[in-house]
Amino acid sequence: MKRKILLLSILTVNTIYLTGQKESFKDTISIYFQEIQANTNLYKDLWNLDLYGPILLVDPNTRRIFANNPDSVGALKQDGKLFTGILPDKINIANTAITWNGKVWAMIMLPLPEKRAERLDLLSHELFHRSQNVLGFPMKNSDNNHLDQKDGRVYLRLELEALWQALIAKTITETHNHLADALFFRKSRYSLFPDAKSSENLLELNEGLATYTGIMMSGRNDSEIIKYFESKLIGFQNYPTFVRSFAYITTPLYGFILGRSDKNWNKQINNDTNLTDYFLKSFYLSIPDNLPADKLNLYGFEKINSEETKREQEIKQRIAAFKTIFIEHPHFEIKLEKMNISFDPRNIMPLEGYGTVYPDVRVTDNWGILTVTGGALLSTKWDKIILSEPTLINADRVIGSGWILDLNKGYKVEKNNSDKNYYLRKE
Repeated sequence: MKRKILLLSILTVNTIYLTGQKESFKDTISIYFQEIQANTNLYKDLWNLDLYGPILLVDPNTRRIFANNPDSVGALKQDGKLFTGILPDKINIANTAITWNGKVWAMIMLPLPEKRAERLDLLSHELFHRSQNVLGFPMKNSDNNHLDQKDGRVYLRLELEALWQALIAKTITETHNHLADALFFRKSRYSLFPDAKSSENLLELNEGLATYTGIMMSGRNDSEIIKYFESKLIGFQNYPTFVRSFAYITTPLYGFILGRSDKNWNKQINNDTNLTDYFLKSFYLSIPDNLPADKLNLYGFEKINSEETKREQEIKQRIAAFKTIFIEHPHFEIKLEKMNISFDPRNIMPLEGYGTVYPDVRVTDNWGILTVTGGALLSTKWDKIILSEPTLINADRVIGSGWILDLNKGYKVEKNNSDKNYYLRKE
């Protein structure tokens, strides 16, 4: 009897402890919501708008939602100060803006950063995305595959080094000289890739402005922001690709430097603004026609060029391997109908003429849920996704090397005997 009483006591204590842990977590989430609400109000002059609005914090392992607002159809239930529920499988979990159950939400994956500045940065970034249509910057993305080519990468890295020197310069003259050099490298990139001026600008107006917003609303002082940029620039050099990641650092750097003399610069632009031209005019710069060798080496040209030459050879081998898997060998093609996609923008690889390889991607569509951990080719027009040859085909699940397709009813996989490829068809 004593053993039973002791065991019951232990179970009771554990239950109380676990309940306490759960309540403590929900209390923390409530505090985070209060924190960001106060912060957006504090920084509402940044865009002449309080960015606070519906937020979904989602546990990627359990799909559990912790929200600051109810949804419009009752999927979220009030739980103390929060609203909780389960995110449907058909919706991808990512740091993004999403329209769901009658509202536009900022979705952020849990756990949130422990450091307050990083947490406010992230939440503010996604709240910008949630509000960018209202602000006049409808979400647009574009391919910038030139930034996976050697010359595109070299000139981008030189531009960023010149921007860093401008950021830490001691005098206004030095700052302007480095800014002129930075825009010289950008102009040189555009001369090699004429479409880049437009395509880069689309991403800079989207992710660039969102990142600038997060940084400026993070509560960091100027010294802390400079340290932030230093850390980001070091990490950026190690990204496998710059195709979709460059805007997270270029626009914030130009914007922060310009903000020293004009804190309202961001309110003077719109969706038709070309940021390159805008920064050139706002800094009163004249771009040099060329730079001498010693100036190039000031920004590390020889080292950067050597590293990118080596990378180019390695990339050629990877591209050849991807062409073999997704183009030359039998493969599986799926047409996209009403897709929702999430991916890591730091490690994608363009396959010129065919599309872009995404090493890790999750796609939901009318036909089901596709989870890729070993690479998939998304076509240039975003109308189909190509996978390696299936190794197992069942009525509700198809499996290949590095991917799984959970199939909805009404669809089946067929092999074409002429080209030996597999296709997803409606029954």
